[in-house]
Amino acid sequence: MNSYRSLSRRTLLLVAALSATFVALILLMGGFIMYTQAIAADVPSNPLAELVRAHAEAQRNFDQARLQALTTDDYIEVSPVGELDSREKMLSFYAPGQQRPAPAVQVEAPVVRMMGDTALVVAKLVYTMAGQNQSFAMMASYVAQKQDHRWKLVSAHYTGIRPPKSS
Repeated sequence: MNSYRSLSRRTLLLVAALSATFVALILLMGGFIMYTQAIAADVPSNPLAELVRAHAEAQRNFDQARLQALTTDDYIEVSPVGELDSREKMLSFYAPGQQRPAPAVQVEAPVVRMMGDTALVVAKLVYTMAGQNQSFAMMASYVAQKQDHRWKLVSAHYTGIRPPKSS
């Protein structure tokens, strides 16, 4: 009977030790999850996604000076109508006096691919007309390059997204 009690005591000690280890592991994992969520909340958004957002907002606001600051001297773009535009042509579209009402723009789901001091950013641009429930979207691809420790856009390519067909 002594060996049975010894075995039971050993089993109980083993179960208690495993339970304590399990509880400690759960507490550790919970703390780790809370820690990583806190870190993620403090991490600034991707500078390349912010560059694309700044570019889209500068276009919306017809901010020619900001567009000039965000793009390289040799910037080119394929416009939404399929034309290849130089930086000068793009900037002339946003010249003072050219401003007209523009829809709000939202940059959604940017995907960034790094290649050293060059990066590719692909994002969905969703435009909403002021005072209307009407919107349209485009996919945009951007090439950015780091120059003097700052990212600038080298090119952009816009492709319209067809609205779903009505049944």
